[in-house]
Amino acid sequence: MCKKIIYLSLLALLCNWNSVFAKITINRVEPANWWVGMKKTEFQILVYGPGIGNAKVTLNYPGVSLKEAVKVENPNYVFLYVNVSKSAKAGNVSIDFSNGADKFTYNYPLKNRTDKSGALGFNAADVLYLITPDRFANGNAKNDNLDSVLINRKSPNARHGGDYEGVRQKLDYMKDLGITTVWLNPIQENRMRGGSYHGYAITDFYQSDPRFGSNEEFKALTQETHNKGMKMVMDMVLNHCGSSHWWMRDLPSKDWINNDGVFLQTNHATVSVMDVHASPTERNTFLNGWFTRGMPDLNQRNPHLATYLIQNSIWWIEYARIDGIRQDTYSYMDFDFLARWNKEVYDEYPNFNIVGETWYNKKTSPAWWQAGSTFDKKDSHLKTPMDFSLTFTMQKAFDGETDNGYLNEIFEDVAQDFVYADPYQILTFLDNHDLGRFSRKEDKDLKRFKQGLAFLLTTRGIPQIYYGTEVLMIGTKEDGDGRLRVDFPGGWQEDKKDEFTKAGRSEIQNEAWDYLQNLLQWRKTSKAITGGKLIHYAPKNGVYVYGRKADNQSVMVVLNSSLKDQSISMERFTDITSGYSSGKDIISGKNMQISKEISIPAKGQYIFELNK
Repeated sequence: MCKKIIYLSLLALLCNWNSVFAKITINRVEPANWWVGMKKTEFQILVYGPGIGNAKVTLNYPGVSLKEAVKVENPNYVFLYVNVSKSAKAGNVSIDFSNGADKFTYNYPLKNRTDKSGALGFNAADVLYLITPDRFANGNAKNDNLDSVLINRKSPNARHGGDYEGVRQKLDYMKDLGITTVWLNPIQENRMRGGSYHGYAITDFYQSDPRFGSNEEFKALTQETHNKGMKMVMDMVLNHCGSSHWWMRDLPSKDWINNDGVFLQTNHATVSVMDVHASPTERNTFLNGWFTRGMPDLNQRNPHLATYLIQNSIWWIEYARIDGIRQDTYSYMDFDFLARWNKEVYDEYPNFNIVGETWYNKKTSPAWWQAGSTFDKKDSHLKTPMDFSLTFTMQKAFDGETDNGYLNEIFEDVAQDFVYADPYQILTFLDNHDLGRFSRKEDKDLKRFKQGLAFLLTTRGIPQIYYGTEVLMIGTKEDGDGRLRVDFPGGWQEDKKDEFTKAGRSEIQNEAWDYLQNLLQWRKTSKAITGGKLIHYAPKNGVYVYGRKADNQSVMVVLNSSLKDQSISMERFTDITSGYSSGKDIISGKNMQISKEISIPAKGQYIFELNK
């Protein structure tokens, strides 16, 4: 036994000796480049290689200095904190690593910030079009298959082959529809055994998924989107990574992953972070738990990981000049980290916008997260939470099939907007990639569809439309997530129908498409809708009336939830109609006198531009 112990001790000493004096090898440097002229002068460089943490690091470049080389638990990592002065010029920064007699120089690129396009942000003047890239359109069949993961369009949970080129080919389709902003579900590398078609199990934060295309192709797609007068939003995931992420084979430190890298299922107790009565153990299980074994939960309380993730977002903004970020599983992360992340992004890009996925049944909870909230002393710096409460209300309310009406539920939900610091800066939506689609198989006409979209596109907030809504795509949560993210017919050469074209759509699909196009194109021109104050009235007899006013423009919306035609007196609505005699319905194009009484069809709607 003693001989065995001595042998193992000598072997361990020899291994450590070799790691200290082995030839210097660098396997990975992240980010691959940085820029001169950034507002924040300090940035982090992660360097990974065998025993690199044991090397001495020096840097020699005018205007650039090495503030600190931080060693961590794993000697295969070193984190360099570099300062770039305002006088520094673009070029290759020589970073020298030495370990005994062995030396190695890495030339790190500092680039000029030459592209001033993009990073524009988005607001209530925009309409976001949410796309799951794998399911939208396949424009380049050459990038379909990777490793052992093959395209299988028959399986709802497999890769189907959609890519950047497919999105690029449909930009004119989106622009013609009236979309202002393209939002893509995660596009970073998901090199998982199962394929991870949805994009939420990232295996490399700095690389585009090659099944979609290269980093350069994503940058080019964003630029072309800008050239067509639209914006680009990137879906990001900082709460977790994929279990096949490169660092999972050799973590920088034990606390890089929550629960010390050991799987713990989250309890999804999302309200626990704000609940003053919450059990500490329940809150900890929520924050430190993992979504699944395939999605290890990142510990944003680790300072080096926090900086890494914040820089990754800034790198993508600067590199591709995207205009916004939608942050997945927002409420699952550390509050202080998120506040810092928002602030650093906005400090660098003041016009930018970030949407946090604040998935709650009650609107008080997403309001708690919004910047300026009175519910918490800390500033979250988050501009735009997601109004799931209104979504769930709309999905149920518009189902009403009785003369009693159903719009009072929507009115009461909107009437609770006092909880928001800025109710005009929240994301509104009828459905998305995680929810059952608003259109239903049992719908026999477009009354529900038209009312839902009329309300979504005229109420307060920033509206989002899920791809395929315009052609009446259906799918329920009970069918599985893969059924909510079906292929857009016509996005593949082998498709028998092309619903991107009028000829490929049915009569009712074209009616839906034309209706939505009319609303979207008009909405761009209406300052009252995109920037006006909302004034609404409690529904009576199933009729809900509200207005939007700005810059001497007024729009009045009338929704009838009753199964019968109704006549309504206009005397009650003088807060909106005062000074106006008529209104042009932007849906039908008809002018109507609004001074006394108007008639509205059963389950119908008017959107009046008021005229003096």
